Amino acid sequence: MTTDPLERLRSAAHAAISGDRIVETVRLLAAGPSPRGAERDTATRLAEWAGPLWPALSFRRDDIGASGANLVATSVHEGGTRSGELLLYSHLDTSLPGDATRDRWATGIDTPPAPLTVTPEAGLLAGFGLGVARAPAAAALAGYTAAAAALLDAGVPHRLTLLLASAGTHASPFAATTESAAPVGVEEYLRTHPRPEAAVVAKCGPPGILYEEPGAAFVRVRLGTGYRPVLARDAAPPEGGLIAHLGEVIAVLERWRAEYAAARAGSGGQVAAEAGIGAVRGGLAAKPDLLPGVVELHLYVVTVPGDDVERIAADIREALEAGLRGGPLEGCAPVVEAREAHPAGVTPPDAAVVRHAAAAWRREHGGPPPPVKGWKGSTDGVVLRGHGVPTVRVGPAVRPDPADPRRDVVELDTLLRFARIYAEIVLRHVVYGEPVLEPSQS
Repeated sequence: MTTDPLERLRSAAHAAISGDRIVETVRLLAAGPSPRGAERDTATRLAEWAGPLWPALSFRRDDIGASGANLVATSVHEGGTRSGELLLYSHLDTSLPGDATRDRWATGIDTPPAPLTVTPEAGLLAGFGLGVARAPAAAALAGYTAAAAALLDAGVPHRLTLLLASAGTHASPFAATTESAAPVGVEEYLRTHPRPEAAVVAKCGPPGILYEEPGAAFVRVRLGTGYRPVLARDAAPPEGGLIAHLGEVIAVLERWRAEYAAARAGSGGQVAAEAGIGAVRGGLAAKPDLLPGVVELHLYVVTVPGDDVERIAADIREALEAGLRGGPLEGCAPVVEAREAHPAGVTPPDAAVVRHAAAAWRREHGGPPPPVKGWKGSTDGVVLRGHGVPTVRVGPAVRPDPADPRRDVVELDTLLRFARIYAEIVLRHVVYGEPVLEPSQS
């Protein structure tokens, strides 16, 4: 006879996790575009579908900005409990909106991505945006609803929230677009709701559990010169114009990037630093007879705990001034500006939510989670840590579709496995509060 107090709850939750429901959730997420800050239609579809299925879980759409929205579900049973609120988090938006005309500057592909495909005989899903959040968000919804329903049916006191948020992907404020100006959904949620006791971020990532995440910053490097047409290029300062010498700027920035990453290598922990030039802007495409008077280079910088973004900007400026001194660009004084998206965040590895996640992983995979080192992917999950919420990130791995790298491929069995992991973390948080030894170890 089992002594595990979770067994009855676990059996009920596992029985309620359905592959068909996960597929249906992914179909709803993929039924239309969901760009950053314009997720309202997606949130509406999910709320209208999920509300009647789980009326006790109070699914609602919280509008944000002009066209953004969070999808929020709550499950509360009042009474004595060992734990406070647990937040299970993912997001609704995709890194690219799926508009081939816009996205081709990043993807190099002119045609729209193919629609979501489900291959039942192979148990595979393939589609645009699955790896960013759609696949783990569907697994999170399945795990959350199953665990919450089991707790409600058993009359176990708890307080749980599922948040599928708006604007969960990064966008540079230097772009000055509607997309980049969209309010961050998790920030808006935390501004208007009590802080949860712990959080689980459901996103694809490394095979294992992240209790540390790097931060992210945007850097704009701007060089300016006098106005000249191409016909006067020999008289331009510098001769030939800014773009003719852009390689020198890129070479300096690449040397800085190598030094930046090397200085932070082997510093311990799960995360590592990175940086790269993601966009270059200069001139007027409709008037290439005019040399650009301004050229901008936009960098994305992955930071580690202790990094100071203003110091990083100063280091880049000093590197450019030294590297361009004595050359044709010496007079084009670089202006370097930096904006932090989120600082790096660390949750103690012995925090309750981390240990619950490790126990859930062990139960599902038959062994401990693999160690994670050198992870360079920052998400808005660090927002939760910034608000003092112990946070763990865990999610399925996906692989690119060999026919179209914009699409991801994931096994349905993998999503079912992670739905069970999310349900297990929820149940452990509610029943145990602070972790205890496994029944077999006690």
